[in-house]
Amino acid sequence: MGLGTTAKKLQKVTEMAENVYQRLNELRTQISEMRETTGETQAAVDRLETETAEIRALVEAIADEEDIDTETIIANAHITEAEAKDSGSESESKVTSDDPQ
Repeated sequence: MGLGTTAKKLQKVTEMAENVYQRLNELRTQISEMRETTGETQAAVDRLETETAEIRALVEAIADEEDIDTETIIANAHITEAEAKDSGSESESKVTSDDPQ
C-alpha cells in the first residue's frame, strides 16, 4: 500500500469525521431549541390549567347559586360521549366485517 492510497483513505476518514461533527452540532442545536420550546409549552399548559380551574370554580359557584347539579350534568356528558364512541366503533367494525378481504 502506497502513501497515496493511505492519504486518500485518511482524507476520506477526515471528511466523514467532519460530517459527523457537523451533524452532531446540528443535533445539539435542535435539542436546545426543543428544550426551549418544551419549556414554553409547559408554561402555556400551566397557564391554561390555572385558567381552566378558575373558570370551573366560577361555573360551579354559579351552578350552586342556581341549584344546578353539576356532577349529574358532567356524568351525563361522559355517558353521551362514551355512547357516541361506541356507536362509531360499531359502525367501523361493521364496515370491516363486511369487507370481502
